[in-house]
Amino acid sequence: MWLYWFRKQWYGVELCAYWKKTAVSWYDEFQRLYDTIPCVEVQALKEHNDQVLHLSFSHSGCSFASCSKDCTVKIWSNELDISLQHSSNMRPYNWSYTQFSQFNSDDSLLLVSGVFVGPHNSSSGEIAVISMENFTLLSRVRNKPYDVFGCWLNETNLISGNLHRIGRITSCSVLWLNNAFQGIESENVNVVKRLFKIQNLNASTIRTVMVADCSRYDSPDLLLDYEEQLAASSTCPVFDLGSDSEEEEAKPKQTLEPAVQELLDEGSVTAEDGLQQFFDDIMEGRVRPAMTDTELETKVAELFVRNRTKPPELNLLSTDSNSKTKYLIFTTGCLTYSPHQIGIKRILPHQMTTAGPVLGEERRSDEFFDSLDHVIDIHGHIIGMGLSPDHRYLYVNSRAWPRDCVISNPMQPPPIAEEIDLHVFDLKTMKEVKRALRAHRAYTPNEECFFIFLDVSRDFVASGAEDRHGYIWDRHYNICLAKLQHDNVVNSVAFSPVEQELLLTASDDTTIKVWRSPRVVRIQQAWKPRPRKLLFSWLMNQKS
Repeated sequence: MWLYWFRKQWYGVELCAYWKKTAVSWYDEFQRLYDTIPCVEVQALKEHNDQVLHLSFSHSGCSFASCSKDCTVKIWSNELDISLQHSSNMRPYNWSYTQFSQFNSDDSLLLVSGVFVGPHNSSSGEIAVISMENFTLLSRVRNKPYDVFGCWLNETNLISGNLHRIGRITSCSVLWLNNAFQGIESENVNVVKRLFKIQNLNASTIRTVMVADCSRYDSPDLLLDYEEQLAASSTCPVFDLGSDSEEEEAKPKQTLEPAVQELLDEGSVTAEDGLQQFFDDIMEGRVRPAMTDTELETKVAELFVRNRTKPPELNLLSTDSNSKTKYLIFTTGCLTYSPHQIGIKRILPHQMTTAGPVLGEERRSDEFFDSLDHVIDIHGHIIGMGLSPDHRYLYVNSRAWPRDCVISNPMQPPPIAEEIDLHVFDLKTMKEVKRALRAHRAYTPNEECFFIFLDVSRDFVASGAEDRHGYIWDRHYNICLAKLQHDNVVNSVAFSPVEQELLLTASDDTTIKVWRSPRVVRIQQAWKPRPRKLLFSWLMNQKS
């Protein structure tokens, strides 16, 4: 009977669905999804006076931070009635607005990322570190482009980015490891060290960096049923750059200009000599390149990097689950400026400190760039990413490109769908393990597309949307459970890390809404003393 009511209430559940592994019965599952979803609005926070862009909880769940177009980062105390604890205005530091925040692992420091207005009104990014003890500003780190956001690697070190232009559509992204305490204790102690240097083609850049901790894989918070889910999944192409798998060989290879390719195929010249000879032939009129200036720049960049890239690390799938290895995850691309790929780079234990040379490990002349260890192609514009609490599953918001589209100009990406697809990838197998979730929508075109933050709890995943709603799905059954209404675009959502029945949503309507489950609301109402009615009080006084 309860299976019938379960499917009637949530008709999206497949007929062959099994209840969650930790469930006892369909009655328990019905009660869980009906009574523990944070879908009841209990409070609206209106202290911001402009669009609220991002929310982040401390690991203890005792406080959270909010970033806004009003250029403040506000820190809130998470009690029964949420209250404002502190507000930091970043305009004195020439910031335009704050856009992202993250607490370090022991909640003693808060990373705040924002847009910095430089000379001649040029915009870049900057990261500030704020002490949670007395809310003082400890350090500031330049961050370019600003949508790298930045993230913590460990308790005292954070990752930032820098971008160096090589050509009109070719660049180099450098990722830096920074000490949160920039005060110089000794002239022999570094406060910064270069982590990786990666070439970007076709106007792409590295953005949205985050760190996944592999050591958490031993006790995943949700065990997905692979045999059942893979049959229904629409797996994205996955290219493992660190292996010789059939998937990699199936990837179409980039072709070089015939004149250059012929020189390299002969084996008589190196890539550099072939490039120089190709240039000489063009300048002297012996060769006429059958391509545009943009295509020529890309081909030259590919040829240059061919013998100037450090080989990738060993296959990520062989990583020991008990190791201290971490993954650096970010959005990137290879065809156009819109982010359409997820890059993954292993961070080894010796790289997790600023000790050693400022420019990182010694590099040979043929290791100018670092290669990626793994790339996942989404075939669409990525607008959001989030990790599950155990760091095993990566959830990705994307807006799909048309099927079989061809990109001939990197500055003109394909049109993107209004529907947002929510993909799920297992970072242990590097595969998509669930069919894409749908319900939320976005309407802005490529050039105006912005990040919509999502969050994942033990049982639920939530996301904002441009259709004035936040959405909640169940992670096991792939069903949309609730729509949370706002008056404008919902930019960010955040579950309490210790209480998944508490959810926050932030919107362009300048408000932060607090949502709790029906179960918690009933408990809280039972705790509150009920005021006596005036007539009853008067009668009692008369009797006395």
